[in-house]
Amino acid sequence: MPDWLRDSPQWLWWIGAALAFGIVEMTTLDLLFLMLALGALVAGIVAGAIGVGLIWQVLIFAVASGLFVFALRPVALRHLRLEGKGGKILMEGNIGQTATVLEPVSDRDGLVKLRGESWTARAELEGQTFAEGDLVTVVRIDGATAVVAAAPPEDKPFDLEPPRD
Repeated sequence: MPDWLRDSPQWLWWIGAALAFGIVEMTTLDLLFLMLALGALVAGIVAGAIGVGLIWQVLIFAVASGLFVFALRPVALRHLRLEGKGGKILMEGNIGQTATVLEPVSDRDGLVKLRGESWTARAELEGQTFAEGDLVTVVRIDGATAVVAAAPPEDKPFDLEPPRD
């Protein structure tokens, strides 16, 4: 093994392992490798701050990773679900959502605000149009375009505007 590799601080190896776990997490998106990355980060911080031996570093990594996997991961997964266990996410999660028309929507084009993002949109029915400010419901997603229909009227228990004379 080259001298520069053997003489490098051990905490750098842990930081490198955390980065590698983070990269793998980006491809899997199940939060398991993120928990291992956090465990490696804890081991790297302890190795750099206290300077414990390699065996202790590995034990700290194992304990921290185990705690993150069994304590933090389930909580994080629950909070990431949009509609509880097995909730619809990504494109499927947009179907049925209410959007606000930003630019007039016709059966050919338009723009809506859906979950805080601007989406190209078009009306579901031919000849149907929606004016700026109208509320619409997403019925399906075609590529990057939200296909929308009229939003059902909201039940109002009372009128907020005073009667006009």
